[in-house]
Amino acid sequence: MVHSSKYDLLIKLLLIGDSDIHMDQVSEKAACSCATPMTHSRRLLSPRSANIVRGSIDFKVKTIDEDGKRIKLQIWDTAGQERFRTITTAYYRGAMGILLVYDVTDDHSFQNIRNWMTQIRQNASSNVNKILIGNKCDVDSSERAVTTQQGQDLADEFGVKFFETSAKSNQNIEEAFRSIAMDIQKRLAESEHDRLDVANGSKFHVDESQDQGKDGCCA
Repeated sequence: MVHSSKYDLLIKLLLIGDSDIHMDQVSEKAACSCATPMTHSRRLLSPRSANIVRGSIDFKVKTIDEDGKRIKLQIWDTAGQERFRTITTAYYRGAMGILLVYDVTDDHSFQNIRNWMTQIRQNASSNVNKILIGNKCDVDSSERAVTTQQGQDLADEFGVKFFETSAKSNQNIEEAFRSIAMDIQKRLAESEHDRLDVANGSKFHVDESQDQGKDGCCA
């Protein structure tokens, strides 16, 4: 079966989190839920030069259809790349959406989300979309180190959406990626609308009829 490579929008997503929480399982499950899953590995370029930075980073491809539009997601997985700070810094800049991932059985990975958020604020675009993901929600409650409410409270503090997922059972994986993709699509559409408004001068239109008949004195 031949799949079309055409798409209406390309969205670059970055998965951020501690290296020992198996984020790759989340990205793999997301990619496998589409008709044409693909995995790529690239050597990375320094953002300020053409020099190759040591190491490589995997990205997976997922295609979703929404409202008659085909959206291609490039899902960049930074797991294990913390030691290559220039790599993550380079890719923060190009990310349109960032998924902060922790393991609900690992409190340290949850507490470290604050550090990841600080890095995002320092390196990513100010309008980048973000969501918080607590993975391994399929585990027994006795194995949990982080409650659902704790995750929701942190998401509320950051002003981002929150999903608990399971790469093992595929719970909420599709929903999380589709949600951030739709939020990005909406942001881009609104940005384009505002740009056109400014270009057409509608943002600066003055209704002179409001001033007709006034002599400039206060009533």
